[in-house]
Formats: sequence, structure tokens, C-alpha cells
Amino acid sequence: MKKQIAILGSTGSIGTQALDVIRRNTDRFEVYAISAHRSIDLLVRQAREFRPEVVCIADESLYKPLVEALADLPCKVWAGSDAIAQMVTMPSIDIVLASMVGYAGLSPTIEAIRAGKTIALANKETLVVAGELVCSLARQYGISILPVDSEHSAIFQSLAGERDNEVEKILLTASGGPFRTTPKEQLPFVTAADALRHPNWDMGAKITIDSATMMNKGFEVIEAKWLFGVPVENIQVLVHPQSIVHSAVQFCDGSVKAQLGMPDMRLPIQYALTWPERVASDFPRIDFFRLADGLTFEAPDLDKFRNLALAYKAMERGGNMPCILNAANEVAVQAFLHGKTGFVGMSDLIETVMMRTAFVARPSYDDYVATDAEARRLAAELLTA
Repeated sequence: MKKQIAILGSTGSIGTQALDVIRRNTDRFEVYAISAHRSIDLLVRQAREFRPEVVCIADESLYKPLVEALADLPCKVWAGSDAIAQMVTMPSIDIVLASMVGYAGLSPTIEAIRAGKTIALANKETLVVAGELVCSLARQYGISILPVDSEHSAIFQSLAGERDNEVEKILLTASGGPFRTTPKEQLPFVTAADALRHPNWDMGAKITIDSATMMNKGFEVIEAKWLFGVPVENIQVLVHPQSIVHSAVQFCDGSVKAQLGMPDMRLPIQYALTWPERVASDFPRIDFFRLADGLTFEAPDLDKFRNLALAYKAMERGGNMPCILNAANEVAVQAFLHGKTGFVGMSDLIETVMMRTAFVARPSYDDYVATDAEARRLAAELLTA
């Protein structure tokens, strides 16, 4: 039986690469459902190629044009965030690839867990915002959360076969982004175009900006804490410009296991979809003899990349603070992309929102929803003040 896959965010970087993995493995997978936020033209092309049962667009204003564009196909066409959350519960779906960007991925992921679906998780914000709640639900419903991020996939692979062996430290690698060697004094003058030029990875705009500020690594520290049950103080970030070692695990005897590969997201996507099997691929291989300059590692500069430091503070405080961090960051990134704040201004905005938004020590799902709304409102007000 072919696995039936639902892809949330099929028109984004992860979604399109996941469809390429499926295209190469049609004997194993079928696309049952796809969704996008606004990219209707690409969504229509994907629907015509993969013929899913359900096609959903989050922006309800695009429902009528989507229906018209797919009128000759026998698929269901839905619209709205509630429809996406309903879509993932359909009985035929085996795996939900959660690759929507940002807070929007939380609700459908929770619904998919409650429906007993295996989660291939590419949406960092789901665990950043509500990691304790999501992991508790996964245990309650007995479902697996399989990491798709290259770093967390590497940790997951390094832990394979280790059973109850004690983990001493997780070594989470980071490329350092486009400003790794840029002096701190020049950061106020960098532009969005500069920040979007990532040296190693091809990603969407929001994730690329998060990489430039190193907020994405802060999110990944929080995500790793929930995925692998390791205290934040035992998660060490290593700046590794070559992006060949995707992450590693250090065990209590001092041994270190790492997963290496070329910077190609299709590999961790495929591993999540085929786990526990490994399936042959023609993805690029490492040629160690061409790594003439070797592999280098350095400590992150928390003074220069303040967002990483803010992420550590949010996790140390706990409660709804990571939710506040995420909401403020989403507003800040959009403001930077549209020229409404500078690169350094993003960190200033996030820090202020973290100080002013009401703190909840033991948040419920409703608390997370209220916190997200309050933090976004405050961030928007600060931008216009």
C-alpha cells in the first residue's frame, strides 16, 4: 500500500522539495492533499500533476479562482484555515508533512495529532510556541513526530539504535548565515536583499531572514529540547560554515555520532517519509577529497546575533515566553522585508515585546492563542509609534 501524504505548505521550499521526493518514489507515495497560503498558480500546477483528493488554499478570497482553475479535475477544493485543519483529519491520510511557515502551522498540526496521523514536522514554530502541549498530545495519541529540519533529522539519525544510552550533549550546527563574518558595526546598514543571500541553503524568505539573524537556530534549540527531551543547557550551537555536518550527539562516554550530507533538504524529507527504512536516491554525494579547506567549527557570537540570545532567554523563562518570542519575530521579519525596520531593529522590537507582553507560567491552548494575538498587536503598535 502506498502511503497517502498531506502536505501543508506545498508551494513553499519544503513543500516543493517534498513533491520532488514523491515524484521520484511514486511506487511508495501518493499525494492525498495539498495546501498553500496564496500561491494559487503553483498550487494549480501541483494539483494537475499529482491529482490529490483535496486542494486547499488558506486565503479565502482565492477560493473562487481556485475552483474555476480546477473545475475539470475531480478533486475537492476548500479554503480557509479551518478547512486546512479539517483536511488533515481525513481517514485516508497516513502522514502529514507540516511545512507551513510560522504560527499558522500550530492548529492543523494539533488536529492531525488528534486524528492519529504521523507528523513529518518541518514547521519549527509549532514546537517553539507550544512544545509542551504538542509533545503531550503526541504521547496521549501514540503518534510519531518525525523531524524534517536537517539539524533535527541529523540528531534523530544519530540517536538511532542508542535506546536508553545517556545523551550528554546535543551539538546543533549552524551555517552562520550571510553575516557570519560581517562586523557587528555594519549590521545596522545591511538590507533585506543582503540578508536573503544565504550562502548554502535555498529557503523561503522568512526562514532565510531567520537564518541571517540566527533566530532560526534559537528556534531549533527550543525544538530540540522538546523533540529529544534534553535540557537547553545541554544543547550547544556550533557555527559550521560548510553545512556538511548537519548536527551531532555526544554520549556519556564521550563518543560523538554525527550525520553528514550535502546541503539538500530532500534527504531529510525523504528520511522522514520512509522512516524507518532508507531508500536509494540519486541526491548529491559528499566528495571528501574536494573538501580541501576542511570542516571548521566556531562558537556563535551572542552579542552580535542577539536573537539567538533572546531565544535562550525565552526558553529559560518558559511558559508562554517562546510564544511571545515567535509572534514578535514574525512581525519583525515582515517589517524588515518591507523596509519598516532595520536588521538590528528586529532584535530591539522582539526584546521590547518580550518585556511588555503578559507572562503565563502554565499556558493552555487558549492562552497561546491570546498570547500570540497580544504580542502581534504590541509589536505592530511599536512599529508605528
